[in-house]
Amino acid sequence: MRNEDLDPQRCRDEFVAAMFDDLHWLGISWTEGPDCGGAFGPYTQSERREFYLSAWKRLRDMGAIYPCTCSRKDVAAAAGAPNEGDDEPMYSGKCRPGSVVHAYPDEPAGFNWRFRVPDGEQIRFTDLHLGPQSMVAGSDFGDFIVWRRDDVPAYQLAVVVDDAAMRITEVVRGADLLKSTARQILLYRALGLPIPDFYHCDLVRDESGVRLAKRHDSLSIRKLREMGWTPEEVRAGTKPAR
Repeated sequence: MRNEDLDPQRCRDEFVAAMFDDLHWLGISWTEGPDCGGAFGPYTQSERREFYLSAWKRLRDMGAIYPCTCSRKDVAAAAGAPNEGDDEPMYSGKCRPGSVVHAYPDEPAGFNWRFRVPDGEQIRFTDLHLGPQSMVAGSDFGDFIVWRRDDVPAYQLAVVVDDAAMRITEVVRGADLLKSTARQILLYRALGLPIPDFYHCDLVRDESGVRLAKRHDSLSIRKLREMGWTPEEVRAGTKPAR
């Protein structure tokens, strides 16, 4: 169990406590985690900054990343809507440097640091559920953020560093993160880290075909508990008529 709590706007102690409570109630247990320790701790991302900063420095020193001053609004306005099946707009490359070597700052704060993708290169991997996948860097996705201007490591960098440090060999997640996997493979390669296997699950959708998300509170584990569902019913996804 890893508590991915890097976003200070969304992470609160009461949410973490509720997460543990709901998962235990559902019948899910773990042998390593923030509440029980383990060989590869700490298991809370906000306590792992030194690991992420070390990776950021390696990427900076090899010229794999660059500072970007564009805001999220700037990028969205330039790119229009996000790509189909992706939650990150294509970056225009406005701040991407040329071939000149730059002297970058010693600390990441104050910029959105982007990974420079190898334009035109096909990133291939075989998903354990969906089969062979292929995406073109610079076409299917662009230069992506690894460190935010508010001095918070981005999801893409944090999970790569943590999965490698914690010796994760198989990553299971939703099919909406296929492009994130392509991005992360580039980070694994750049940092010289072993790449795990990936299994992307089909998304759970409502009656109209819209994928379920956090905003669907009526179908959250906590809400279903309050409505009288049992752990067995939640795991099966159906509640017998009574």
